[in-house]
Amino acid sequence: MRRKEVRMNKVKALLAVIVLTFSAAAQNEGGYTFVYEAEREIEPVFRIAEKPSVLDTVMPVPQVSYPLLSLKKEHSFELEKIDPARIKLVDKLPQLYHSYVKLGFGNYTMPLGEVFINSTRSRKFHWGISAKHHSSWGKIKGYAPSQFDRTRLDAYGKMIEKEYTITAKVNYFNQGHHFYGIRNEDVPGDSIRQRFNNTGVFGEYHSHKKDSANLNYKIGVEYNNYFDRKRADTLEKWKARENYLGIYSSFDYKLKTEVYAADFNVRYNNYKYGIEDSTLIGLDSGFVDNNVLVNIKPNITTIGKNGKWSVNVGVDLVLDAREKTKFIAVPLAKFQYSFFNDILIPYVGLNGGVRQNTFKRVSQENPFVSSNLELRNEYNALNLNGGIKGVLSKKVSFDVNLSFGKFTNKLLYVVDTVYSGGNRFTAVYDTMNITRIEGSISYQANEKLKIDLIGQYYSYMTRFYPYAWNLPELVIGLRGHYNLFDKFYVNLDLTMQGGRKAMEYALGEDIQEEELFYYRKLGFLADANLGIEYRYNKRISAFLQFNNFAAQQYQRWQNYPVQKFQVLGGVTFRF
Repeated sequence: MRRKEVRMNKVKALLAVIVLTFSAAAQNEGGYTFVYEAEREIEPVFRIAEKPSVLDTVMPVPQVSYPLLSLKKEHSFELEKIDPARIKLVDKLPQLYHSYVKLGFGNYTMPLGEVFINSTRSRKFHWGISAKHHSSWGKIKGYAPSQFDRTRLDAYGKMIEKEYTITAKVNYFNQGHHFYGIRNEDVPGDSIRQRFNNTGVFGEYHSHKKDSANLNYKIGVEYNNYFDRKRADTLEKWKARENYLGIYSSFDYKLKTEVYAADFNVRYNNYKYGIEDSTLIGLDSGFVDNNVLVNIKPNITTIGKNGKWSVNVGVDLVLDAREKTKFIAVPLAKFQYSFFNDILIPYVGLNGGVRQNTFKRVSQENPFVSSNLELRNEYNALNLNGGIKGVLSKKVSFDVNLSFGKFTNKLLYVVDTVYSGGNRFTAVYDTMNITRIEGSISYQANEKLKIDLIGQYYSYMTRFYPYAWNLPELVIGLRGHYNLFDKFYVNLDLTMQGGRKAMEYALGEDIQEEELFYYRKLGFLADANLGIEYRYNKRISAFLQFNNFAAQQYQRWQNYPVQKFQVLGGVTFRF
């Protein structure tokens, strides 16, 4: 009861304090004040008799020991088998052989022989000799004897040092044929025989110092002695004889991104026919033609950053001292730019120059020319060209271009009716503008398949003659190579030409007239050749060659049909 009373007193006291607090607050605000009396009791105080002490609260950790369990497990393992390593020995470089021989025979009584003997790999010396022979003793029905033979001998040597290279070559060829452009099989072969002989030497010194601060240069010398058929002793000098001497040099110096270069060339050609200032028969007169050309061609090439673009500018200064001394200057320029890492490369250029016509070059282009030709130098005063080349994929590349040129003394061939019975050609000249559109595409799948297709269209604007005699307007070429299992090799070569016209001297069958000139269309030329080679091993192989397998007897030159379908087979050896 005592504790209950005490608690009641505490409650009463608490209520009294609260009431007094609110009363004071209310009084301050203009309210009422309550006074309350209560009895408060205080509990008696007592002293703790116990002495304070520190109680240790760290509880000791009991030590528990676990006995070791003895577990035994049996292990087993199996070794995985490893296949033994196989080592395939492959030569870093294919083996080279000292000698190569090719022998064959075909219809039209056509033997073929080639022999090559050369050095194998060497870092310093290279040398080789070769001999080739190809002839035909058959006939073309309805025409004069058409036999021909070609023999060629070559030898070369090269010494390669760290800073220079020396090259030397010697060659000889003997080529015989007949002027068979006569529709008469009874013509004696000796009366229409022709033969060309040439002995030539060539030497060159070429420096190739790697330091760009040095001047690199190349100097070469070439000499050719060329003549046609030897006649009887009393007429020995009445033939064509030619001595040619050429000195070639070029210099280049690289400074940062520019390359400064210059070419200096001297070409001398001495062409003789018969005895000078004398006459053999009728109008057949002898003469001597000395032809000298000197040219210097300074130029500068600038290559842009990362090789994306390049510019070449220069000038070709030519001194022509054939008959009258002439001096011409031809500007030179070329620019190209690479897009997308050489995927597309547009280019544009300006060039030209003077070409020296020699009896050797002309007679090798057209072997049925007369021996007493008038040879003029050909001038190309302006040749503007441009196009775009690039790649369509990893296997396909292309090139499309357009060119326009202005030519003076452009060489053309027409039938000679003065010194022959219409079975030889003479040279005539004209001034003309030539526009050419060209496109090519190439496909290559490693070394298995290669295909090249090229097409050219020519437009001639002549000054004197109505047409550019014997020159084609359309040219299409197709070349293909296929390798099957490194055993069978197939080669295809197709050439087509159209739009050729030849000058005539009178009206007749299939002959037309244009601007007081008579001409004949030579028809479309299509020559397809197929070659197949089977390699028994690396040293022995057999081959078959099918020429003109379309059997088209087209006329490459006016009045000169070619042989029809030809088959040539043989073997090759390497040792």
